[in-house]
Amino acid sequence: MEPNIVSRIREDLTLNVDEKTRASFSRFFKEEVHCYGVRSALVGKIAKDYFKEIESEDRKTVFALCEELFRSDYCEEAFIAAEWAYLVRENYSETDFFTFERWIENYVNNWAKCDTLCNHAVGSFIEKFPAYVENLKVWARSDNRWVRRAAAVTLILPARKGNFLNEVFEISNILLRDRDDLVQKGYGWMLKEASKPHRQEVFEYVMKNKKEMPRTALRYAIEKMPPDLRARAMEK
Repeated sequence: MEPNIVSRIREDLTLNVDEKTRASFSRFFKEEVHCYGVRSALVGKIAKDYFKEIESEDRKTVFALCEELFRSDYCEEAFIAAEWAYLVRENYSETDFFTFERWIENYVNNWAKCDTLCNHAVGSFIEKFPAYVENLKVWARSDNRWVRRAAAVTLILPARKGNFLNEVFEISNILLRDRDDLVQKGYGWMLKEASKPHRQEVFEYVMKNKKEMPRTALRYAIEKMPPDLRARAMEK
């Protein structure tokens, strides 16, 4: 592995700042975010190019570099860390769950960091070690809004494949009346993905719970359903 890989990544990001991209970042977040202003496609390329230097390293070495990137608080560095964490998925061990949990608690402070890490790395972990889906129900009761959102968005890709439907509903039940709109969008999105292979079951769930479900979550959940079902779900 080449020395100072994180320093070289930061130099590369700094050299590729795009002022339009930087200016547009604030539109996507309610909270203050730190970003270089590098286009997402280029950040993805940088992540993959530098990963070639470390792909022969053991997982713990890669995770230590991920942690260093997360610690900076820059969105682009968090994206690279999340991508690297996903790229070593073949080597995950059960203890990695608690590393992911700590990263979410300590470094995730906007929806993009949450989704980038959870959709791919944490979602792949749950597919490899499905017993840990039970821990997501604990996350759903957290005081931390990002941990609660993580409970839902971790299951986005598994739910799209038709997996963990019971857990999708259990987590939705826990988050059902959550007052945080980003948590509402998170579990609504999870239901939407689950509706692709399980339309009828998700529709029945929505109809059963729509009086308690915030409209934000409801709209997300039914977004991919046919117009007639969407109309029925939106009726008061």
